[in-house]
Amino acid sequence: MATTKSTGFKLSVMTLAIMNITAVVSLRGLPAEAVYGPSSAFYYLFAALVFLIPTALVAAELAAMFADKQGGVFRWVGEAMGARTGFLAIWLQWIESTIWYPTVLTFGAVSIAFIGMHPTADMALASNKMYTLIVVLVIYWAATFIALKGLDWVGKVAKIGGLVGTIIPAGLLIVLGIIYLSTGGHNNMDMSQGFFPDLTKFDNLVLASGIFLFYAGMEMMGIHVMDVKNPSKNYPKAIFIGSAITVLIFVLGTFSLGFIIPAKDINLTQSLLIGFDNYFHYLRMSWASPIIAIALMFGVLAGVLTWVAGPSKGIFTVGKAGYLPPFFQKSNKIGVQRNILLIQGAVVTLLSLLFVVMPSVQSFYQILSQLTVLLYLIMYLLMFASAIILRYKMPNIVRPFKVGKVGNGLIWFVAGLGFCGSLLAFVLSFIPPSQISTGSNTVWFSVLVIGCIVVVAAPFIIYASRKPSWQAPGAGFQPFHWELPKNASAAAAAATVTAPATPSAAATPTAGAAGDATNNQKTES
Repeated sequence: MATTKSTGFKLSVMTLAIMNITAVVSLRGLPAEAVYGPSSAFYYLFAALVFLIPTALVAAELAAMFADKQGGVFRWVGEAMGARTGFLAIWLQWIESTIWYPTVLTFGAVSIAFIGMHPTADMALASNKMYTLIVVLVIYWAATFIALKGLDWVGKVAKIGGLVGTIIPAGLLIVLGIIYLSTGGHNNMDMSQGFFPDLTKFDNLVLASGIFLFYAGMEMMGIHVMDVKNPSKNYPKAIFIGSAITVLIFVLGTFSLGFIIPAKDINLTQSLLIGFDNYFHYLRMSWASPIIAIALMFGVLAGVLTWVAGPSKGIFTVGKAGYLPPFFQKSNKIGVQRNILLIQGAVVTLLSLLFVVMPSVQSFYQILSQLTVLLYLIMYLLMFASAIILRYKMPNIVRPFKVGKVGNGLIWFVAGLGFCGSLLAFVLSFIPPSQISTGSNTVWFSVLVIGCIVVVAAPFIIYASRKPSWQAPGAGFQPFHWELPKNASAAAAAATVTAPATPSAAATPTAGAAGDATNNQKTES
């Protein structure tokens, strides 16, 4: 496949930093960390150091290496560990997003409930399982049918939704917290907990492990590494600026919720709206509560509308290369991946029906959020390991952006740190949280363990069943380096050395589709 010529346009350091912030920041999970009081700042900083920054740097190196080839994480992992494991990686990226829909739409349903002017009635409606189930299914299937009609206009909606539903509410929440304390408002946060948490209480760490998913999506920014002037210097600078501002927003936003809501009253699905309600009531601005609820809802809807078609586009492109049966490759007359979207919708519907067995809306929200974390972290474990393996499997390939200028020591440290951090979060995610009623521990462990086993086993079964007839005519998927004859592989490496590819926004269609989807996930609230 021919590469796209560079337009010559280069992103500034601050522009890329802002793109990083937009890709990562989401307000939906702030209540989960507000439970921890001042120690929430420790978790945010810890996760940033061992996950956020390593993810950004490793993804930048991998994206720059394969800027002229399709596949995204499928390419990165496949080159290192083989096509079977690469298929697992992109499968996890897709299925994780599918499981994510009910959780983000639950937040959207809560936002809709708080559009009313009677807080008590709003909270009762937001806690109603049937109401939430109906809203989740109606919004999701509406988004699916819109996606099937084509999504040219959805990009504009997503941009507005990111600003109106995320950036403005985040800044407003922080400002409200400052005004509240400076005018004598009572601080409900237990400041005696201190910055460092009690790490001996493992059952209290499960909610904190979910913070790693707050930072998920930074790997998408690696696609833009070659769009920055002097990437070896300016890309890390943009990453550190964006990461610092992201952590600041999360810490101050979480503190702002903790100031106005006691830890014992924090609800994972409702507390963000309740926090705004309480602040507006304190300032005698209750009329503003429905406005902020509409803004947050709009952010959710805009993100979901865009993301419905995103990850599925990545698995669709890889599937046409011969990794999925022809049934999954069917598209409508405008090229939208029809069958994958319909199957995705069926899975979302089944997951949403878990409301029937879970004791509360927020317990359903928490268990699906944890399953999402587990699956996404497996993908990250594969990505970090691949970065190290490729230093030895493909030592001579040009790396326009490289973690560490000399030797492999720094990639071992950075990717190893990310791997260990992801592994720690993965293990902790199995521990039931003491703060939330999730029903019996049997249900909790069963959903997480069986869910992981089924999801991870599925791509291996599909891969083992593949047939030559599955490959769509004209798929144009470039072979992996280990699929080429040795002399052809050497020639390709030499060509890469003498003429490294310069990517553009259109140079990596699959990586872009999967990455854009992750980006849109982060603009939903």
